[in-house]
Parts: sequence; structure tokens; C-alpha cells
Amino acid sequence: MFLVYRRGLKLDGNNPVLVSGYGGFSVVESPEFGTLRLVLLEQGFVYAQVNMRGGGEYGEKWHLAGSKLKKQNVFDDFIAAGEWLIANKYTSREKLAIQGGSNGGLLMGAVINQRPELYRAVVAQAGVMICCAFRNSRLGGLGWRNMDRATMRTSSKTLYGYSPLHNVRAGVKYPATLITTADHDDRVVPGHSFKYAAALQAAASHENPVLIRIDTNSGHSASSTTKTLEQTRDIYSFIFYSLGVTPKY
Repeated sequence: MFLVYRRGLKLDGNNPVLVSGYGGFSVVESPEFGTLRLVLLEQGFVYAQVNMRGGGEYGEKWHLAGSKLKKQNVFDDFIAAGEWLIANKYTSREKLAIQGGSNGGLLMGAVINQRPELYRAVVAQAGVMICCAFRNSRLGGLGWRNMDRATMRTSSKTLYGYSPLHNVRAGVKYPATLITTADHDDRVVPGHSFKYAAALQAAASHENPVLIRIDTNSGHSASSTTKTLEQTRDIYSFIFYSLGVTPKY
């Protein structure tokens, strides 16, 4: 896990933290400069980027250790990162937000089903939320190959066990949740987010908001600089509000 924060951070358990993750397709999540993240750092956030099994950070064995029937390892790694940040006084449950998109959106849905009490806020962007019907979506071969055809035919129980839509539980106090999608997303069709948002809104205890943001004339990622800024504005506003952070200028 990579951490970035302003010099002089006090480990008093009161820092707002945003944790991101992907954990799939052998993708390597290495540190990179992002101007939009400076906004978080200027407001006292710790930004954490988790390298989970399923990614490519430590080679093919690392990738395979978080794929197919071993997908639960990805969720376990991400959950462990949040627990470590709390145990080491970087933050507390009330100041812990998480964010992920696409395969990372699946990650968000899975971990808040499994550990809803661990997080204060979650942003799930264009996530694969209906794993058992994934083969029928327009994503095509990429995600299908990552999950393996033979495995999927024989492991519906495994898929069902972590599919975000199928594991929403009635009456649970879920963290404040923002789901984002776009009307022209042909990689993870927006129906995943629509159905998941509806299920969560119907089942959650309603002590925290469950919102969905639907972009128009955009695809799997924001289609312009303007849309990127607008989406980031809304996501950061949601996170700041949920964690009780008042921006300082």
C-alpha cells in the first residue's frame, strides 16, 4: 500500500483517509502524480493506494492469487488495508472513505457487503455489480477471460458469494454510498449500477444516504476534461460531507 500525505501528519486517529483499489486483470497500480489529488492533500487527507492480489505488482502468481476461485483474496487484502490504517492511528472508521471504479467498483460493492461497519463512505464507479449475469453484458471478452469460462460454468456459488447485488442485506447500516455510471458506458453497462443502487436503497437501514450519479453522453470514463472536473467535484463534495471535512481555502 502506498500512502501520501502532507509532512507533519499526526497519527492521532483523526485524519480523513481516502483508500483506492483495483485488484484485477494483472493491472499494476503504481504511484503517479495527479493534480486532482492535491485537493485532498491540501485538506489534510491521507491518500492510500492498495496493491492487492489480483493485480500485477508482483508478477503472474500475484495476479492468479486474486482471480477466478481466489477472488475473495482481493477483498480480504483491501479490508486488511483499512484495518491497518485504523490500527496504526492514521484514521478511524468515522474518517475512512473508499473509492474504486470498474473492477474496483465491484471491489467496493463486495467489501461494504462484507464489512459495512468498517467504512464511513464509499464511492463505487461503473462497477460490475451483477457477477452472475456478467457474461451477458457488453463488456465482452476482457472480463470474461479474467474470470475464466470453464470456472464460471462451474463456480456460480463462488460468484454468487461476492456479487454485490446478490449480497445486499436488508436493514444493514451501510456506509454513505455514491454510485456513479454513464449512459453510454459499453464496457460495464449502466444497468449494473442502476440495479445495485435500487437494491441498496430499498434494503439499507437509511441512516446514511445511498445516491447514484448518472453522467450523460459519456462512456466508461469521463469523456472530456470538463466532465472529469464535474465528476471529481461531486465525488469530493460527497466524501468531504460524509467525513465531516470542512474545506479550508
